[in-house]
Amino acid sequence: MINEINYEKFLRINNRQLSYKGIFRADDIFSTVNRALEEKDYTKREKKSEETVTETGKRIYVELRPYRVITNYLTLMIKIKITLDNVTESPVEHKSEKRIYQQGDVLIAFDGWVLSNYHNRWGMKPWFYFLKGLMNKFVYKNPLEAETGGKLAQDTAYIYAKIKGLLNSYQGELGKPRMEEEIKKQVEKELKKDIKKEKNELKKLIKD
Repeated sequence: MINEINYEKFLRINNRQLSYKGIFRADDIFSTVNRALEEKDYTKREKKSEETVTETGKRIYVELRPYRVITNYLTLMIKIKITLDNVTESPVEHKSEKRIYQQGDVLIAFDGWVLSNYHNRWGMKPWFYFLKGLMNKFVYKNPLEAETGGKLAQDTAYIYAKIKGLLNSYQGELGKPRMEEEIKKQVEKELKKDIKKEKNELKKLIKD
């Protein structure tokens, strides 16, 4: 289990959202997320879980912070906030089968973080840690470190596409052969573009 306090954190994906309204099965959503995380070698970690009852139905909120260790000093973490709102239950005939489904609003938000812990790598003195930061920004970045943003975008896009494919299936849209793969490629492209834009803005800010 990682301790985030010991890491320097860099936000690379900021509040990428997936929304849906209609029928669904909550257990399907959570099992799809867990399976996708396992397939991408993430260690599952639940940060918060709560359920409340309102006049319009149940509200379920779950926050996950799974992480994937790349090296002893580099870790990827995806914060996944799942909100199921106005949830009611009723039997629905879906794909010629009558089952109990939930109906309501689904909102899933993704934040992607790169965590670094160079103190554990070389036992850096404060001045050396500072120098390493300057080297990364202005001179040279280790290829493995440079690739972390791309890996994070790929993993997030994979999980996003798995959930999107599941939600589409409730509305009969999963029949398109390459739909899930197309979603993943599109989201990955957008996330990488956002990460690149953020880096360019940071460089411009430093120069100014």
